[in-house]
Amino acid sequence: MQAALLLTHGLNGLAIREVDVPVPGEGEVRIRVETVGANQLDLNVISGLGPGAAAKLPRVLGLDPAGVIDAVGEGVDPSRVGEPVVVKPNIPCGTCAQCLAQREADCPRQSVVGVHRDGGAAEYITVPSRSAFARGTISAAHATAAMHSLPIVINAIDVAEVTSADRVLVTGASGTLGQMAVEYLRHLGADVVAASRKPLEMASDVLTVECETPGVLADPARLGGAVNVVIDVTGHAPTLAAAISGLAWGGRAVFCSASVDTNLTIDARAFYLGRKRLAGVASADYSQVERALQLVASGAVVPPIGSRYALTDIRRAYQGFAESLPGKVVIDVV
Repeated sequence: MQAALLLTHGLNGLAIREVDVPVPGEGEVRIRVETVGANQLDLNVISGLGPGAAAKLPRVLGLDPAGVIDAVGEGVDPSRVGEPVVVKPNIPCGTCAQCLAQREADCPRQSVVGVHRDGGAAEYITVPSRSAFARGTISAAHATAAMHSLPIVINAIDVAEVTSADRVLVTGASGTLGQMAVEYLRHLGADVVAASRKPLEMASDVLTVECETPGVLADPARLGGAVNVVIDVTGHAPTLAAAISGLAWGGRAVFCSASVDTNLTIDARAFYLGRKRLAGVASADYSQVERALQLVASGAVVPPIGSRYALTDIRRAYQGFAESLPGKVVIDVV
């Protein structure tokens, strides 16, 4: 038996319980978990809202687990036992046209650990071998902090075709995704404007904008000039709409969340006359995960860790999630 965070119904049905230790199936590995993240998606599962409504209870929660492989299933190289890894939480089907074209982020049949299958807020988790990425010397906590954030913003910035010549607005820059986007854009040499409702502390080469209302983002003068690209991670449709309206000619907008206010309204005439583009990104390709881990390993991007809690104290982590320190909320399993 193992200790695991099992959800049976709502927040009151969330408790550490004894459950069976999973056995890796064909093509799978079992990981002895060291750290796991606390995420907005966990809260969606607990409340049964949005993408969290897909979870069938009871369910072990927890995205982004990191630890060490301790067993492998049939067909997996046994030399992987003892390897430090971190799990890509979005697991593609591996057989659709998108997967065969190595566009795993766009797999329409992908499942998510902690939602469609048991997650990593437990002593052990089993996942497909391909979804367990070697983390080398990256600590478990920093691997957990990077996994769900950096690959997604890399995908968003790839989709937006950002170059060092672009001026890029990051909305929701105080959150983990936003901080990762700012750091990666700085690594690329782009001119970055970071916007948030909260006061921001950023590097001196980043213009910060405290936007008390979304309308601020529609005014290039408030942003120090026009922007070519918007990377929106707020999940707030009015914020995204305002940022799109302020885009320069040929501007590109990519959003990585849609969980707060999802009713997006834009001026269609201004959008098409301005030759603007809009795309949504909710996951990452395998190659983008590998790039993300390489950036972290080299020190080029440092994933921010905000609050840390023991697994036995995870209810408090969820209850205080909205007011937690800037950076990833990391749960120490061992």
